[in-house]
Amino acid sequence: MQISLRWVNELVDLETIKLDDLIDKLTLGGFEVEDVLDIKLSNTKTIALEISSTANRSDSLSIHGLSLEIAALLNQRPKTINYSEKICPWEKDFETLKSTPIIIENCSDFIGLIVENVDDFTSPKWLQQKLIACGLPVENNLLDFQNYILFETGYPLEFYDLDKIYSKIKSQNFQLSLATLTDHLDFSTSNGKDLSINESVVVLKANELPISIAGIISHIDTTYKNTTKTLFIEASIFNAAKIRQHSRLVGVRTDRSSRYEKSIKNITLLESLYRLISLLRIANPKLRCKLHTRMQPEKQIVKKIQLDYKKVKQVLGPIHRSSITKDEYISPQIITTTLERLRFNVTYDNDNCRWDIIVPSLRTDDIVRDIDVIEEIGRIYGFNNFSTRLPQIKKIGNEDFDYQIRKKLTSCLVNLGLTELIQYSLVNQTTYLTNEVELLNPLVKDYSNLRSSLLPSLLKAAEENLKKGNSNLEGFEYGHIFSSNCSSLIIEEEVLAGIFGGYKRKTDWAGTSTSTNWFEAKGKLEQLFQKLNIITYWKAYKPTKKHDVLHLYCSAEIFLSDGTQLGIFGQVSPILANKLNISTDIYLFEINFNILRRQIQQNKLTVYNEYSLYPKIIKDLSFIIKDDISFTKIKELLYLNGSSFLKDINLLDNYSGKSIPENHISLCLQLVFQSDFETLQNDKVEIIIANLKKVLKIKFGVTIRI
Repeated sequence: MQISLRWVNELVDLETIKLDDLIDKLTLGGFEVEDVLDIKLSNTKTIALEISSTANRSDSLSIHGLSLEIAALLNQRPKTINYSEKICPWEKDFETLKSTPIIIENCSDFIGLIVENVDDFTSPKWLQQKLIACGLPVENNLLDFQNYILFETGYPLEFYDLDKIYSKIKSQNFQLSLATLTDHLDFSTSNGKDLSINESVVVLKANELPISIAGIISHIDTTYKNTTKTLFIEASIFNAAKIRQHSRLVGVRTDRSSRYEKSIKNITLLESLYRLISLLRIANPKLRCKLHTRMQPEKQIVKKIQLDYKKVKQVLGPIHRSSITKDEYISPQIITTTLERLRFNVTYDNDNCRWDIIVPSLRTDDIVRDIDVIEEIGRIYGFNNFSTRLPQIKKIGNEDFDYQIRKKLTSCLVNLGLTELIQYSLVNQTTYLTNEVELLNPLVKDYSNLRSSLLPSLLKAAEENLKKGNSNLEGFEYGHIFSSNCSSLIIEEEVLAGIFGGYKRKTDWAGTSTSTNWFEAKGKLEQLFQKLNIITYWKAYKPTKKHDVLHLYCSAEIFLSDGTQLGIFGQVSPILANKLNISTDIYLFEINFNILRRQIQQNKLTVYNEYSLYPKIIKDLSFIIKDDISFTKIKELLYLNGSSFLKDINLLDNYSGKSIPENHISLCLQLVFQSDFETLQNDKVEIIIANLKKVLKIKFGVTIRI
């Protein structure tokens, strides 16, 4: 917002302060000065500042509002505006005049005023100069008055041609109604756009004639022109959220709607309307006003905020005058004075060192808690006046269990060669995985949904790294995913996800480079569970989502020993891999972090088995078997028939090629035998091996390889 310092000087004395000091005060007060402009007006120069304020400070988006802030920052009393003192008799007239009632919806105040005998819309030269100094265009018509009131007071007023309304409804008596449409409506705006409005938009009607989309834009058939003689002026306060929603629905955003979107308070609406009439009367001395519609605003409930001096000292800390031996804090007297500069109603309880504070109506949106009041104290007193030293830590806190688990997991994953990744939780809906939770008011379209899985983001990271020449991205990420249940409730879960593989490497110096296969990838994840002392079992898993990222036949579900599903693991979908131009040998996993943490917590007490003093006997067993028989079933059969001496079964090799029959695979297993009570003899182990071969032939029809 560009403001003229000459205009501000009419309300606050700026003659005694240097420009650099004023800019410093504004910057420390939360108003960023982006540029200083020298503007020439009628052979004189004036200075204008380009200022941006925070989104929650709608009260500062006018000359009046910003002048009050500058007065508070400079510890001055703002000057009295002449026309504001003349409002009392006008307000009494409003109370006695009869007005047409209005049906109100999403509106906190509404004034409809008829202005007759308007012959000259020429704006005064001084008014035009103020608009130019603030970077506003000059049209020398009614638009200048409209912009001036908006910029000076912050209230957007809407003008209509009353004669056009009379001709359309064929009557000089009409009643206004402001309500949501019950049917579809075709609407032509004053700027020449044809809109198709649905049933959820609020429209202002004169009888049954729609004259404007409430708070946004007027109809082309009722808008004023330079030949207009009788005006109907609307001064209203609308709900910010509703105006924002309707503006997005109809696809129109105006200066008026953008001001409503920032939540305007009904403080000086009547004064603003009186100011407009007084300006129009300069060139139209015969101007007459008639109240048509008036809605008395509801009285707001006064809320008190209690502020404790102890909390002020705790949050803001000591001031710069503190000595080395003793801290000195901002005094209660200065705090009271600071709050009074902001026009707060303050009562101080000296016995309990506590304030009872009533916030002015203009600031009830952004000041709702005691911490907000403390921020205002620091802002006005100056944050630079407080000490910035670090607090003295007398006691070091303990790591909670959640942090310990995360630390342990991170260590295990880093030891497996993975790097921790951090990515944004917001995604767009055009990704290859459906994201069910959509934001109502996203900042940008590319971040309009909450992610339902971490896997797409990991693949996107792999794609971006590959484009930049980094082909060996292996990483993991902690994050939250979101989904909705049948009751439309949003469910949030924390998960651990990872990505690895996708590039060729050597496993020994004499061998050739090969890609990670399924068994190696699965073994890597099993190694993680082994380090965490968690027993798991795996089941085949077929993705059910329409655009899942995992391979349809190379995916598995991971379960705990009690049957609880822990997560999923699988190879990337080859269709998706080709689409992203990445390797098809990439493997992904996603684990529920809360279930994993709970299981680790249950396993806090480590149970040790007594180590056997007798040697192991290791035998290899090779055979050809049908490829549709799972390795889990083979292990179960061998353990069941391998006696108590069979301690472990490891897969050494799997092979399929020309020498292997179709739909078959060759497996080589390592069988580990050991006794806890005696030294095993090789003959006894050979008898067990022979029995296992026989069982495999009978059960699965295998062919034993020599």
